[in-house]
Amino acid sequence: MPSVTCNSTHEVPKVSGDLAKIWHRIQVCLLPGVEESLQDELTRRLRRLVSVLEIVRVEQEPVCNPPQQQRGRPRKERGPIARALVAKALYNLPHTDLLIEMLHLQPSLRRICGWERKSHIPSASTFSRAFAQFALAGLGDRVHAALVEEHIEGQVVMHLSRDATEISAREKAVPKPKAQPPPKKKRGRPRKGEVREPPAPTRLQRQVEQSAEEAIAELPQFCDAGTKTDSKGHWHFWVGWKAHIDWADGGLPLSVVTTSASLHDSQVAIPLAKRTAERVTSLYDLMDSAYDAKEIKQVSRELGHVPIIDPNRRPANSVPLEPASVVRFRERSVAERGNSRLKDEFGCRCLRVRGHSKAHLHVMFGIVALFADQLLKPFTG
Repeated sequence: MPSVTCNSTHEVPKVSGDLAKIWHRIQVCLLPGVEESLQDELTRRLRRLVSVLEIVRVEQEPVCNPPQQQRGRPRKERGPIARALVAKALYNLPHTDLLIEMLHLQPSLRRICGWERKSHIPSASTFSRAFAQFALAGLGDRVHAALVEEHIEGQVVMHLSRDATEISAREKAVPKPKAQPPPKKKRGRPRKGEVREPPAPTRLQRQVEQSAEEAIAELPQFCDAGTKTDSKGHWHFWVGWKAHIDWADGGLPLSVVTTSASLHDSQVAIPLAKRTAERVTSLYDLMDSAYDAKEIKQVSRELGHVPIIDPNRRPANSVPLEPASVVRFRERSVAERGNSRLKDEFGCRCLRVRGHSKAHLHVMFGIVALFADQLLKPFTG
């Protein structure tokens, strides 16, 4: 698709700074230019896709522009494939074969992604190889981090809502490795002068001193079975993964970590908090009762935040939230709505890939598409 330059002198609406300029460029320059080059009027869905791709700009990442091979058949361009995979997430398509069929049947969609002719569209196996390369290069994390830096850096996030959601997969669960039984301890009090080894620190205690990347590297990432209680208190079982996400006010995802489905939500809270703190400045950390642990509260306060965590009802001496905190805690519904949109509208209910890196990339394509779509909500309604 030919590039479009903007020479308009219209005034930029003074709505949210740089984002208003981007929206002005999309409306006044990009969309009319695309319609002129395609010689066809864009549908509402295609206009939404063009706007999201302009925000995401996934084709600018180095992994999408690798050097050509000196020998053998020339490699297919990776930029159009990456743009098509963002379209797949935005259209909530269940598998790549349906995406390829739509590219063959819709010339406008094909040219927006970057292919002029049907013969230029890669095969499903080429899509699969490119997807594997994107997963190894961490394309989703790089694009998402760039979006957060460009559009949220320098702003203060009032409420940061943390939650985890299931990602079901068509993959056989890996049996959990059996834990080594702890050495038997002598019963009773130690003798005079006897020194006993202190108990090994828990994962949360280690994470207090670790960096975000060190703590995340220790988390289990294999596919297994997970359980979770829904809002009505019913147990829910699935096989696959679990996506742990920090959400900002307005439903923008700030950080994402994908782990094994069986991992408890609290085990990712500290590294997730540290990673998000490197990207944005936030004031309140909102979490449900699964995160009620003293180490999590300690790290939240050390980062300069105010933790508001729904107290776990199991201890008899649990203290309920103060009335002001109860009002603020209601803002945590942003995380529940965001998780629901991610699965219902951006393809995360249809995971057709295997392995942690590919599963995480599938989630991240949905995340970046959701981020751009949510960012444009004030203008598109």
